[in-house]
Parts: sequence; structure tokens; C-alpha cells
Amino acid sequence: MKRILPLARLGLSAVPSPVPRRQRQLAGRHALVDGIPFELPVDSIDTPALMAGFTIDREAAARMLPGGELHPVALPGGKGLLVITVVNYLRTDIGRYIEYSIAIACTHGRRPAPPLLPGLLRGRFGTGQYVVDLPVSSEISVKGGKGIWGMPKHQANLDFKVGESAVSSQYEVGGQLGMYIEIERPPATALPLRVGTVNYCAFRGMLMKSFIYFDGKADVALGKRARARLVLGNAPQVAGLHDLRISTDPLFTVYLTSAQGVLDDHFECWFLTSEEPGRMYGEPLSSVIDLGLSQDWPEPPSIDVGAGS
Repeated sequence: MKRILPLARLGLSAVPSPVPRRQRQLAGRHALVDGIPFELPVDSIDTPALMAGFTIDREAAARMLPGGELHPVALPGGKGLLVITVVNYLRTDIGRYIEYSIAIACTHGRRPAPPLLPGLLRGRFGTGQYVVDLPVSSEISVKGGKGIWGMPKHQANLDFKVGESAVSSQYEVGGQLGMYIEIERPPATALPLRVGTVNYCAFRGMLMKSFIYFDGKADVALGKRARARLVLGNAPQVAGLHDLRISTDPLFTVYLTSAQGVLDDHFECWFLTSEEPGRMYGEPLSSVIDLGLSQDWPEPPSIDVGAGS
């Protein structure tokens, strides 16, 4: 491993920035969207984050995906992948907030993609993640994230705790536990991470596709070296996750002590269709119309999730 890491760092350092040229050309320009002021690009700096991936039942995951053109990424043994990403945004145009993403790795197209290929040919298969739930700390984050990019954001009680041996985050809403995730801090691999990801979200009966880019140094653990604890609660927002048969042990864990991110102001959308008339996916437009621009946070989580927390 000690011999491999320097080579991996060298190779990853040569990866060009995934941020589109258009975003760089917009630097310093301003926009006012739904009353929210932005200085382009829509970015964040000094951002710590944790990530963990768990196998799930692929057929159950398919039933959670809206419309007919999203398909769970296929892993061996009839498995799919659940990705938990918690980002502690410390400096953004809309202030500080925590974002707790619960998502299913997926592809986009008429048919499911073959195994392995979606990771290699992401553009060909529309590889990304369908965001099942996305609690955040502040009202302004809900207004922008949902109203502009269609993300299923809602305000919740969140924290982000960094210890010497572990990093954790807890999510509560309406006095109920949504989820608790704790990862053992991976070895200090400091791998350069320059990656663009795709988020698929349901809003107003449409499938919204947005793009986000991260640049930072990641500590990564894979397979048996990765250790995490996930506790799934009973909040209504996560009810469907109980059917996914989430694995106890993670496939991987990632911790970024500090990263930079860019959320592309360009996004795409399609109608979500159903064989039955009158069915709408996602929340309606009315769910954001009366939201304000408050950057205040609710109280931190208070539910005791038991030993190990």
C-alpha cells in the first residue's frame, strides 16, 4: 500500500478539473434567482464531508425510483448501492449549512445498464444518483436547492461531528430519528479527488438532473478496511429505506477534511411518466413559494442512538 499510494496520488493529480469552462468564465458575475443573490460560480470552500456506500437489494431499490427511465446500478448478487454523503458547508453564498444526502446509485435510459460499465462510461449510461432524501440546516438552502434545482430538500435537525477516530452525523425531523451515520476515519491516504457527479431528483412531476463538482484530498477505505455504523430511524421521510435491506458493513468510506465544490447553474429536466394517469412524483411548486431566506438552524439533534455514538 505504501508503494501504491504515491503512484495513485500522482495519477489522480493529473486528472483535469471537471468544472466546465463556462463556469470558470462566469466567475465574478452575479445572479438574483427567486430572491437569492448568487456570485458565480455557485461554489463552496473549506468544506469537510463524509461519504459511505452500502449494498442494498436492487429490486427493492428499483421500486423506489420514479418514472421508467432510472435504474439501480447493478452490483453482483442482485445488489444495488446506497450512498450516504454528508457535507458541512462552512462558506457559501447562502451561509453555513449541513446537507445530508441519502441516494441510490443509478443510470438513466430506456433499459438497465450492464454491470461495471456505468462506472467506466458514466456519460453513456447517465450514471449518477437518485436523491431519496436531502435534509438541510437552513430555510434558504431549501428554497434554493428545491426551488431552482428540484432537490428534495427540507429543513431538519442536523449535526456534523469530527473526532480523532470517527466522523459522524445525525439527522432528526419532527422529533423522530431519520438516520445516524458514523464512519471510522480512514487511513490518511490524501488522494486528490477531482470528480463531477450527477444528481437526479423528483420535483413538480419532473425528473431534475443537476451537476456538482468537487476538488479536495480524500482519505479512503475500501472493503474490509472500511468501517461504519448506520442507524435508520422511523421518520416518514426515510420509511421506504427499511425495505432496501441495507448491508451492515460498508463497501467504502471517504472523509474529506476540506474540499471545494461547484454546483452548476445549468440543469436538465424531463416529465416523469407513469402507466397510470394523475400520478405526480415529487413535491409541488407550492412547497417553495412561501419560503424565506433565513440562514438560522433548528436545534441540534437530541435523540440518543445508543452505544457507539
